[in-house]
Amino acid sequence: MTPANPSAEADFTVQFAVADGVATVTLNRPERRNALSMAANRRLFQLWGQIDADPAIRAVILTSADCGTFCAGMDLQEAAELRRSTGRDILDLLDDPFYERMRQVRVPVIAAMTGHFTAAGMVLAANADLRVGLAGTSGGITEAKVGRGTPWAAPMVAMLPLAVLMQLVTTAEMLPVERLLALGFLNAVEATPQAVRERALGYARAIAANAPLSVQAAKAGLLASVELGAQAGYARSREQHRAVYASEDAQEGPRAFAEKRPPRWQGR
Repeated sequence: MTPANPSAEADFTVQFAVADGVATVTLNRPERRNALSMAANRRLFQLWGQIDADPAIRAVILTSADCGTFCAGMDLQEAAELRRSTGRDILDLLDDPFYERMRQVRVPVIAAMTGHFTAAGMVLAANADLRVGLAGTSGGITEAKVGRGTPWAAPMVAMLPLAVLMQLVTTAEMLPVERLLALGFLNAVEATPQAVRERALGYARAIAANAPLSVQAAKAGLLASVELGAQAGYARSREQHRAVYASEDAQEGPRAFAEKRPPRWQGR
């Protein structure tokens, strides 16, 4: 049963755990195909800040309760009820309507998509840094079918060929994850939900084992190139890496290699 008070409801609909430097965020509304409610939106927005404030977290896995759908999008039933009761669109009432805060998380975010994903589910997938899909499922941008919009799809021009992205936003058709894998949008496709999560955990553990400042600067540098273009992004990336080269970890890495032992990263 869903808890009655809003805070408890948020904790229930989006679960959070941390182990061995890896944070796991789990959408938990299988009865609604993991559609995102206002409470879930608030919880996600709060969690990205909580993750950034914890230096022990080195990577994040975003997944969902198994129901055949990773995320069906925004909760359209709740949106319709809010329109009737307040006269306002649900996007005007959300803290982060297009989940942009997720793109700013300092550590890599891995989407472990254990089912179909569309609308806001595709937003979450696009805002992740690595993506693992489930064989036999599909992803799409279906807002055109329900009269909604896709401003958040603009950054996806760096992730998919323009013709394919145009097809997705205008036809509202779903594409098989195997096709999205071939296009480079996904990093891997696995046969079962458990295998999807295991592959994501493998990525997360590999990331967590590396020098944290190097990982964070690498992510920030690539995103800067997407945002600013190759030359300006390269200049921004060089600036972002200054702290990496000047860090204690930059000395620890070669020292550990010479001494034939695992490095002891300090994140400074």
